[in-house]
Amino acid sequence: FYSVFLHFQGVTEGYNGTIFAYGQTGSGKSFTMQGIVDPCTQKGIIPRAFEHIFESVQCAENAKFLVRASYLEIYNEDIRDLLGADTKQKLE
Repeated sequence: FYSVFLHFQGVTEGYNGTIFAYGQTGSGKSFTMQGIVDPCTQKGIIPRAFEHIFESVQCAENAKFLVRASYLEIYNEDIRDLLGADTKQKLE
């Protein structure tokens, strides 16, 4: 997780950031990205990254931020928006 957060410092400086999880079905990508809430030591990369970003935004003075996030799944060449209203709907 440490190296991921080093890169997130650039996000608060205006750079786009991407976390890309790739691997076989059942290899732990979703758990690594999402984790579980309790215990907090089991939080995934996404909640940890959001905490880091929003803490940085709160501490910033004389700056405005636009935070936009997407969470996509690509499986068998089908793309789905996992934050959308219908997570089963395929995107073009």
